[in-house]
Amino acid sequence: MQHWIVDSQAEAMPSWLEALPGAIMFQSVAALPAVDGVCILWCRLRSGEDVDRLLTGLPLAPSMPVVVLADEPDETTVMQALAAGASGCCNSRAAPEVLRQVALVVGNGGLWVGQSLLQRLVGSTSRILGQHKAAKPEGDWSGKLSEREQQVARLVAAGSSNKEIAERLAITERTVKAHLTAVFEKLGLRDRLQLSLIINGL
Repeated sequence: MQHWIVDSQAEAMPSWLEALPGAIMFQSVAALPAVDGVCILWCRLRSGEDVDRLLTGLPLAPSMPVVVLADEPDETTVMQALAAGASGCCNSRAAPEVLRQVALVVGNGGLWVGQSLLQRLVGSTSRILGQHKAAKPEGDWSGKLSEREQQVARLVAAGSSNKEIAERLAITERTVKAHLTAVFEKLGLRDRLQLSLIINGL
């Protein structure tokens, strides 16, 4: 997996170099070469820069997902980045392990929107579907999971955070993460939003 980073001042943060070894820096989109294989393009959004302007002219393609590295990330910035075709948006000062997770998710075709916005989307989806759908028998998803995994999955689909799930089920957050990993693997899912959609009947 190649990693290209575009920054108007071509300054790579140490966390980027640790998370993305071999990453190549570019000062502008115009300097990007032709894509050879799968590549993730990371674009730094400095304070005061405009998301739409940053992403205009980028080679948005399945073989090159784009991630915005925002100096001042907020939900509006994330939504603008996704609307402009980016596959994700995260804090430019994110820890190396977070950047590696972002790379894994978008590299496999997923979206990275950040925990707070994801919980809002999941919670909204759950409420809207709950208002509009008639009672249906559960799909075959539940038969693939243990009883505890089903409990965790339902709470995720209702918009609960890992901390809230841990408190409600009297288990540790680490155990919640372990159950979620098992749920994603057994159901062939990438993230909490997909899990919410399946559990809520879509």
